[in-house]
Amino acid sequence: MWSRIVIAVLSAGLLVPVGGSAQGATGPEPDQIALPNGFQPEGIATGPGPVAFFGSRSTGAIYRADLRTGKGELISKGPGTPSLGLETRGDRLYVAGGKAGDARVVNTENGEVVKSYKLTTKAAFINDVALTKDAAWFSDSTNQQLYRVPLSGDGEVKTLPLTGDIVWGEGFNSNGIEALDGGKSLVLIQSNTGKLFKVDPETGVAKAIGLGGEILTAGDGILLAGRTVYAVQNRLNTVAVIELNDDATEGKIVKKLTDPRFDVPTSVARSGSRLYLPNARFTTTPTPDTPYTAVAVTP
Repeated sequence: MWSRIVIAVLSAGLLVPVGGSAQGATGPEPDQIALPNGFQPEGIATGPGPVAFFGSRSTGAIYRADLRTGKGELISKGPGTPSLGLETRGDRLYVAGGKAGDARVVNTENGEVVKSYKLTTKAAFINDVALTKDAAWFSDSTNQQLYRVPLSGDGEVKTLPLTGDIVWGEGFNSNGIEALDGGKSLVLIQSNTGKLFKVDPETGVAKAIGLGGEILTAGDGILLAGRTVYAVQNRLNTVAVIELNDDATEGKIVKKLTDPRFDVPTSVARSGSRLYLPNARFTTTPTPDTPYTAVAVTP
């Protein structure tokens, strides 16, 4: 996800590196963004410009927020199935459809569905999306495969089985996904094992990225900036900051970010110098009146 994250809250907070000192989020923009009550956010994408998009895991609605003011509006009511991982390019928003087993392309201005794709007829959980130069790649937490959707033309969906070091198990498997080196490789996190992988998009071979014996427990959305990976650990209310080596075969966790405003964040996106994260609040029983926010922090 090269674009993603906004977080809203009702009181200003502090960004606290674990084991370090607190520092406040800086900048003229609000560092908390209120989302609609009952929205149940999961994914986030930012840009182009100072805007963020949030998807509802309950209805699939899309909410667009202005990061300069914190104000926003629903641009799509959704299909009644989830909108999870999000990515933007130009006026297109690419949406992972969760248990519906699909993907959608939404116009960022008017919320209209430009195109939809049925990725699989199996029981599935399409969790996240990454964009390369010519394709959108979708992860599936249920099935041991990725899906490639062309960004232009009428090309068909390609299913890419995952092999190599990745071992499938119970619970959520593939989750956050990002493109590395313009799409020459993909970086993928596996939630149930806490492992990070480098995936060849031609062959599907996944090589484990060594983390010095550490695991990314409750790993969810990821953001890649150069050779830095920001990995959200949702129920730990933590973002692990990982520096990869030149060939992305090894990584080192150099910092862990937390914040008193975090309430089970699930994904992360960047705008300017800030990271934005939506609070999914998985530990809170959702109601139509449950408040939700997104939080901005400075890494």
